[in-house]
Amino acid sequence: MSKRLAFLFILPFLFLQAGCGVYSFTGGSISAGMKTVSVPLFENTAQLVVPNLSQSFTEALKDRIRTQTGLSFLRVDGDANFEGRITDYNIQPVAIQGNQQVTAGLTRLSITVQVKYTNKIEADKGFDQAFTRFIDFSTQAGSFSAQEQALIKNINQQLTEDIYNRAFANW
Repeated sequence: MSKRLAFLFILPFLFLQAGCGVYSFTGGSISAGMKTVSVPLFENTAQLVVPNLSQSFTEALKDRIRTQTGLSFLRVDGDANFEGRITDYNIQPVAIQGNQQVTAGLTRLSITVQVKYTNKIEADKGFDQAFTRFIDFSTQAGSFSAQEQALIKNINQQLTEDIYNRAFANW
């Protein structure tokens, strides 16, 4: 009876190992044989430049990969390579409130990143794609400059999730 219980316990893990890729418990699928990744600094070429945006986005992408995979980081020439640039950083009103004076009720911060992903193990899984995310915020909750870093962090989290899913979960 104990052998049967052990078999029933091990059976789901055997199914997880089936298939052509190496699967992680986070929903990603990393190409079999992939061991390294490189993520050079994403340059900020947007018209409106935030001084630390390049560094914060690049580190957010590295953190996402580090926490969700077992890949080792190389400076250049990894089995997987993410490179690109921040192409847009935009702030614009999206809802107008009309009292005695017209004010912006909600403002939208959007960030666009152009990403070129190269997969040396399975070249057909590479891509060159723009990713855009935005968040709406109220200036009544405080000045934009007081909220900016938290908003950027939130958008970076969304962008890195999109990029990770596109590269490793084939979404």
